[in-house]
Parts: sequence; C-alpha cells; structure tokens
Amino acid sequence: MTNTAHDGLVDDILDLIGSGPEGDRDRFDDLAMRVFARQYANNGPYRAFCDAAGASPDTVRSWEDVPAYPTDAFKDDVVASFPLEEAVLANLTSGTTSPNQRGRIFRDKDGKRLIFTANRVMTGAYLFPDFSEGQRCRLLLMTPGPDLAPSMGMAIGMDQTRRAFGTEDSVFLVGRSGIDVRALVAALERAQATGVPVALVGSTSAFVYFFNACRRKGRRFAVPAGSRICDGGGYRGRFGVVTRDDFYRLAAEVLGVPETHCINTLGMAESATNYFDSALRDAHAGREGARRKVAPPWTRVCAVDPSTGVVLPRGEVGLLQHYDLANLPTVLGVQTDNLGYTDGDDGFEIIGRAKVVDGRVDEMPSERTVGPMGDRRVFRLLEAYVNFSIDFKMGRITSRDAAADPVGLRREAEAAAGASAGEADAIVASCPLVMEELVAGADDPAARARADAAIAVFEAGAREAGLPDSGVSCDDDDSHEADRELT
Repeated sequence: MTNTAHDGLVDDILDLIGSGPEGDRDRFDDLAMRVFARQYANNGPYRAFCDAAGASPDTVRSWEDVPAYPTDAFKDDVVASFPLEEAVLANLTSGTTSPNQRGRIFRDKDGKRLIFTANRVMTGAYLFPDFSEGQRCRLLLMTPGPDLAPSMGMAIGMDQTRRAFGTEDSVFLVGRSGIDVRALVAALERAQATGVPVALVGSTSAFVYFFNACRRKGRRFAVPAGSRICDGGGYRGRFGVVTRDDFYRLAAEVLGVPETHCINTLGMAESATNYFDSALRDAHAGREGARRKVAPPWTRVCAVDPSTGVVLPRGEVGLLQHYDLANLPTVLGVQTDNLGYTDGDDGFEIIGRAKVVDGRVDEMPSERTVGPMGDRRVFRLLEAYVNFSIDFKMGRITSRDAAADPVGLRREAEAAAGASAGEADAIVASCPLVMEELVAGADDPAARARADAAIAVFEAGAREAGLPDSGVSCDDDDSHEADRELT
C-alpha cells in the first residue's frame, strides 16, 4: 500500500470537521478528490469496483463522479484503505441481512479519530446545541454498553457520547437481563424531584414500548425543562407501531418532553457520520422550518434513481448515497438501500428501507423497521429482547380496549396471554447467552453454534408469548403492553 501518512489529509479533514455544521462547504470537493485517490491506490475491492465503472483518479473530476460502493458488498470483502494489521476498531455492518454473512468495518487509528470527532461534533451541534462549552447532563442510555456489545457501533458511539457529554452518574440501562426498568423509572423520578434535566437515548421501539406501558397504567413523569430524547430507528413513515406525530404526543404526555426536544438520528456502520434531526438546533437558533436531517460540510447526501443511478431533484424519492470524508479508512461514497429524498438545501430525510418487487426497487418502502442496533439477525434479536424485557418486567396484559387507545395500534391484542413461568424462564435464560455469544463472539464458529441453539429456545418461547419472530422482523406490530404496577 502507498505510504501517505504524512500528506496532511487527516489533519485537513479534522480541521473541516472541527469547524462544525457552519464550516466551509467549498472545501469538500478538493478533499474528496484526495480521499478518492488514496482509496483507489490502497483499497483492492474498491479499486476493482471503480475500474468496472470506468472511474479512476485520472478520469474523476468531482465527488459526484466517484462511484458509491454498495452496503451489501461490505459483507463479501474486507473494504479497507489501510494495512489491515493497523486496525484498531471493528464494527459489525448494519446492512447485512443474511445471518450467515457477517460483514465488518475496520478503522485504523486515523479512522477512529475521524469517526469519534465527527460524531462528537454532530452530537454537540444537534442533540446539545443549547449547552455551553463543557456542560454536561445525566444520560439515560437505553442501549447496551461496549462491555456487552463491543462490535456494535451504537454501543461504542454511546460510550463516546457519555464521555463527552454525560455526567458521572450517566448509565447504560441494557444488560444481560434486558432493560433495567426499575433503574429507568428511578432515574426519571429523581430528575423530576431534583429539577435536573436528563437526556434519554435509545431505540424508537423501546421508547414506544415504555410509553405505552406508562400510559396503560396512567403513569406520568414531569422531567425538567431541557430534558430531551434521542431515538434511532423507526424510519418507515411510522415510529414502531405509531406515527411520528403520535410518538411526539406520547413523549409529551408520558415524560413532558416537547416535540422540539425529540431528536431522531440516523447512523450506519458503513458510513462514519451520524445525522440528527434539526429540530432542537433550529429552535435554539430561533429558526422556523420543517424538521430534517442536515448533511454537514464534510459530507454529501443525494438520492438516486434505483434503475439508472441518476441523481434525482429535490423532493423525489430514491436510494440514498452518503459521501463522507470521515470514511477515509474505507470508501468515500456508500450506496445504501435506504429510500429517502433531499430538500435541495443540504438537508434530507429517510423514509424506509427499500423493498424489491420483481427485481425492481418499489417506490414504497419495506414495512420492516430499520433498527438502530442494525439489521443483522443478532441485532434484531437484541432489540426484540430489549422490548420483551420491558413487557416482562412491567407485566403483560390479558386484554385491551382498542377504542381507548389514542395512538391507534395496528393490531388489537384481543386475547394476549402472558408468557407462562416456564416460557419466561426459557427466554430470560437463553437471551443473555444469545447476546454474549453473537455480539461479543460473532466470528467464533463455536459461539455461533451455541448462540443458534439459544436463539431457537428464545424464538420458541417468544412465539408462545405472542412476540414477533426475531429471526424475521423486529416490527412492533405484535407488541403487548404492560398491565402491572411500574416498580
């Protein structure tokens, strides 16, 4: 591989990232050409892909001419633009849908600096835009920590967020027995009593489960002004089993968090930078406008026609491509299977995962949610288990009056019986093994075999309990709510 360690490229990219969302967007193209030249010279699979497309540093004149590498291809090859022995960070890909193909994204020391810096800047700008330098708050992280899920990008990223913005009493709430509901409730009560704001971070579906459980029992919290929610997932026009507007209403009703302080985020292992809703940043700056995600100066996002690859005009739905200078250790451009549109002013929105019908991408997205823990089977299972643990630890209902449900759940739980003691024991006993083996030991064949056996136990119990089949989907449409006292 070409030795380019001292060409200043990393420092130049970090300088642009450090300038934040208001930085000089005109610097992107020159830096993109330098990134592409390095990756073409050092990344064999990507170079072969570019050659097939007739693209090389001799022919490419703009970032728009750089081929975007498909997310599915990350599971077939190691896509690295540096000597692999220099890797210091590995994430499981979120776009791998086959349980037998386990893609990994590797980053070297420079790549680690880039991704951590980019997401610290984005988190500060969009989740904490009202914070002064060095200000912190208590983070209630409804996610696993890196000790439980060392290869999960979300776990690694949340630990970085905790380090940069969290107080010492910030806490990860997902452990080997699912989510710690008791600790979550206690933390909300403490915030309410002390008047100290908190930030809750987790999957969209977990929030929906928790909100519905609280609403079911008439349990409400009044968290202090300045508290906020950051949720990931729910990108298909619905947030779990509720609409986006219903999600905001539930957040206000159950926690007292206003819509402006509900921030949805999009992240993917194949591309470094996470994108956040602009709502809180715009409100803090006194700007009015539609909620959207904004591509910062070191990135570009475009929607392309699924059939031709031609970039679409603003407002037209197509497959999203992400170009990111922080992707230096991998590939500049990533072709996703997410459907979305741009607004012509550096903003975009995702509407869902693409659905293929008769070999063609359908204009309507798949009904499967895009979970923040990734679309691999292990992460769908993990999310299903987190949601199950909320139901299990708060109690399960035996009936529900659909007419009394203000958010219009899409299926009635007309005869939803709780799991028997044996079924519950099997689920609780098996899932810690599933999480430990499939997340921490994902590349160990023996671990996979043990985990597959545990998955079978979990899914058998889950079906008996009326939960969704985690090996197929992590939709919340089959969810059940709580009917016991919150403790």
